[in-house]
Amino acid sequence: MSNVIMSRDDIRRAVTRIAHEIVENNRGAQDLVLIGMRTRGVPLASRIARAIHEFEAEEIPVGTLDVGLYRDDLTERGPSVSIQPSDLPEIAGKRVVLVDDVLYTGRTVRAALDALIDYGRPGRIQLAVLVDRGHRELPIRADFVGKNIPTSHADDVQVRFEEIDDEDSVRVAAAEEAGVSR
Repeated sequence: MSNVIMSRDDIRRAVTRIAHEIVENNRGAQDLVLIGMRTRGVPLASRIARAIHEFEAEEIPVGTLDVGLYRDDLTERGPSVSIQPSDLPEIAGKRVVLVDDVLYTGRTVRAALDALIDYGRPGRIQLAVLVDRGHRELPIRADFVGKNIPTSHADDVQVRFEEIDDEDSVRVAAAEEAGVSR
């Protein structure tokens, strides 16, 4: 049985806190753009933008980014890689916040940085994640974190959002439960 680490209310509070931290760190919401990394970074970015709109009365552009072609493990994944279209607002000179659900090794974020630079040259790039589980393989750090969760490499962190999964929760399944062999 997986352990529930964050409930619907925990996620809501984390999103609100991240939204406030983003605005405080950027001294307002001017020239701010949120880019959700597919798949679960997209609804998270939308939620953060809505939260910012509630207390700043600013419409924050939200884009979606698929990093599939920029990953460094394409040959290992084989032909099963599914690429979705990216849809980005203007990012040149803007303060861009990349948004993802889980930060683990840092490799997906590295791919996102490569992809983002192909679309334009932002004035600044920051990273917001709901969960930071550690175990970095690259020197990448999140600027805004909902919750730090210590895990083993074998654990499976499962973020579920209402928009995709019909529920809001974060669970950690131990290796045996996640079907991972040690």
